[in-house]
Amino acid sequence: MNVIEIKNLTKSYGSARGITDVTLNVEQGEVFGFIGPNGAGKSTTIRTLLGLIHPTNGTATIFGKSCIEDPSVRKDLGYLPSEVFYYDNMRVIDLLKYSASFYGKDCTARIKELAETMDLDLKKKIEDLSFGNKKKVGIVQGLLHEPKLIILDEPTSGLDPLMQQKFFELIEQENKKGATIFFSSHILSEVQRLCSRVAFIKDGRIIRLEKISSLQENSYKRIHLEAKSGLSDSLFKVPGISDLKLEEGKADFIFKGNINDIVKKAAEINLRNISISEPDLEEIFMHYYAKED
Repeated sequence: MNVIEIKNLTKSYGSARGITDVTLNVEQGEVFGFIGPNGAGKSTTIRTLLGLIHPTNGTATIFGKSCIEDPSVRKDLGYLPSEVFYYDNMRVIDLLKYSASFYGKDCTARIKELAETMDLDLKKKIEDLSFGNKKKVGIVQGLLHEPKLIILDEPTSGLDPLMQQKFFELIEQENKKGATIFFSSHILSEVQRLCSRVAFIKDGRIIRLEKISSLQENSYKRIHLEAKSGLSDSLFKVPGISDLKLEEGKADFIFKGNINDIVKKAAEINLRNISISEPDLEEIFMHYYAKED
């Protein structure tokens, strides 16, 4: 079952960039990554999913219901925006109780549990909180009603490394309990840690949709060669080589294809050393973007 279904979603802002023909599905229980640089169209897609803006064309559904026409989908949805804004003179606990009142359930114990996990002082006024602590309020607010779908838009900005770690653990726990996660970020290590599938968005268009496992393991290798004598460019005229760097008898590159092909080519070289490793998602991501430019 698909929790999120987006079909040919387009949002035009005149001459400004929006999104164009975005199509993707997120399955129940999945942790789905949505990545791209700032301004690529991630937040526009999310705001359409939330019913905050209306698309120019296309459709978006959550739990099989229209995001635009059926506001009831929001009761099972938790959202953490990239930036959070609150009434400064409210206490944290009052704000969270007010948020909980929209869901018609007692969230008192859950609020306390989340606040302890995120080291958040519920008695403080909003105006006395740092940006990072305001972000913690947003995390608690987005999760207090135990939503079935959690949408995260650049969620870790403003959090220190320790809180980022606690946040990841919290999201992993929610996923184990059955929540579906839609995780938007430009920090690729976060997506690599949490997600099972990922969509790359660039200039408002989806340019790739892949399983993390296939990106990391099945297709790409990072190869480093050290030769006893000089290396020629001609040795690397092999389909599938990209990001080639040659320097004083050393070669470093990403290879996509049958690893036997590149091993045969390496056998022609008087080698001092060779290493073959898995590239991280950032390297693969930048490779995709370079190809599309």
